[in-house]
Amino acid sequence: MCNGFQILIEAGLLPGALMRNTSLKFVCREVKLEVANAETAFTSGYTNGQIIRCPVAHHDGNYFADPETLARIEGEGRVAFRYAEGTNPNGSMNDIAGVFNEAKNVLGLMPHPENLIEAAHGGSDGRALFVSALKQVA
Repeated sequence: MCNGFQILIEAGLLPGALMRNTSLKFVCREVKLEVANAETAFTSGYTNGQIIRCPVAHHDGNYFADPETLARIEGEGRVAFRYAEGTNPNGSMNDIAGVFNEAKNVLGLMPHPENLIEAAHGGSDGRALFVSALKQVA
């Protein structure tokens, strides 16, 4: 999540780049995400097109990729989540909030689903991400 996504991109494990938010300001608020691919180990607890709530807190979360890379990840179903319903907080291309590597066993995600996993914390929309991943190793 967030800084981890930045590290995965810088290490070359995920395509694209993360640039400054278009507002040039730090953004900390709740957004809506659309599940773009619910057929992976990370996202199987969701359904395609499902809208979930998720917090963001970043300054450099603007996902960018050249047109060829963008077409490839879109065509290969490697977009995991998109900002939904006009909540894109950073200007990310195609509203991309998270992407997979080619094998779909590495996920980079700018929002913070770990901050919304218990009702006591305001909701549990992020919980399915972790439950899905745990099912793969249990």
